[in-house]
Amino acid sequence: MKTEIEKREPKGLADIISLSVTTFGVGYLPLAPGTWGSAAGVAVYTAFAWLDLRWEQHWAPLIQLTPELAQAASIAVILTIFLLFTLLGVWASNRSTGLLGNTDPPEAVVDEVIGQLITFLFVPFGITWPLIITGFLLFRLFDIWKPYPIDSLQVLPGGIGICADDILAGIYAGICLSAVYAASLWI
Repeated sequence: MKTEIEKREPKGLADIISLSVTTFGVGYLPLAPGTWGSAAGVAVYTAFAWLDLRWEQHWAPLIQLTPELAQAASIAVILTIFLLFTLLGVWASNRSTGLLGNTDPPEAVVDEVIGQLITFLFVPFGITWPLIITGFLLFRLFDIWKPYPIDSLQVLPGGIGICADDILAGIYAGICLSAVYAASLWI
């Protein structure tokens, strides 16, 4: 539920960082900022998948890691980065509400980025483009539709309220994507 609040000007580096993280550079694009934010999430996912592939093929052998240990290290690093990014996103969303003049500003798309990335946590890295597009569409479906209890999470205060509904939409989409992925292995 969006509520207008008094808008204030950015003051200091923390405000500038929170606006940058919250809008992710695409929050001001016209028509559908949430879709642009989800697309940014897909871009982040594909960049990490590319880096993960380079790690396992080129860098891990240099330090003589077994493939299993290289994969475990990769997963641990990616999950740690994702957790820190999620915490940063909640903080930035909370701080930016006053800067953007709304309790759930449409320019704030870090929640879509987080939700989209959660969707892809349910499948292994290196999935095909059709599955990436399916994950994108599934997340957009749940983010827009907001089946129970996604919609009710928006009333939570501050950055938690901004991000919680997209986190759960990402979980719903991830569960569906994992089912699609499993079915694709049988075909």
